[in-house]
Amino acid sequence: MKKHSHEVQGLLVDDETRCIHYATETDRIAIKFYCCNTYFPCHSCHEETGCGQHAVWPASRFDMKAILCGACGHELTINEYFHSSYQCPSCKANFNPGCSLHKDLYFEN
Repeated sequence: MKKHSHEVQGLLVDDETRCIHYATETDRIAIKFYCCNTYFPCHSCHEETGCGQHAVWPASRFDMKAILCGACGHELTINEYFHSSYQCPSCKANFNPGCSLHKDLYFEN
């Protein structure tokens, strides 16, 4: 059963946007890629099935909604996600704090 109305591309495993690359309990966000304005579960899914024109979100656009909670479908701005303490502000589902290790693959420093 799909828990959100947004289309998420990639190699999905479940309805909370987990993929074949990241499938732990807390791997439940999708990121809208700046280059193609399309949600993917991770950078690897985008690399394998995306637009082929990878570009990171510029800091000047961090007020855009680009993070999707796979648990409830709430969209967060990038700034909201950065300040979320790895928890959805809408449904309180936990996000994987390890995602911060890949921040540079999605967002300008």
